[in-house]
Amino acid sequence: MRIYEMMFVVAPIPEEEARNAIVDKVLNRMKTQGAEILNVDRWGMRKLAYEVKKFSEGDYTVVVFKAEPPTISQFDDFLKVTPQIIRHQILRREDLEKKPEQILVNEENPEEVKAE
Repeated sequence: MRIYEMMFVVAPIPEEEARNAIVDKVLNRMKTQGAEILNVDRWGMRKLAYEVKKFSEGDYTVVVFKAEPPTISQFDDFLKVTPQIIRHQILRREDLEKKPEQILVNEENPEEVKAE
């Protein structure tokens, strides 16, 4: 399994519960397709550098996870067809694969791991 980092921006839906539900939907989809989630970092509402789909701000989430390479295209397709996600990017984190000691346990939730 390889280590990846995924960032996605959810449209600024007025209700925070709706945005949280979308993030949970993405995380559940990843788990059902065999990904091991290491860290979830919610950045919250931020101003975008430029307008994307007529939105000037969005709710950012960064996820560090382990997955097999063929599942990455499935994640990408899922994010593309989810209308509330206005932008996303998935990167392979070779630096974390070479130096696993950079992955530290998150103090708040011992089941999650934080990448620094």
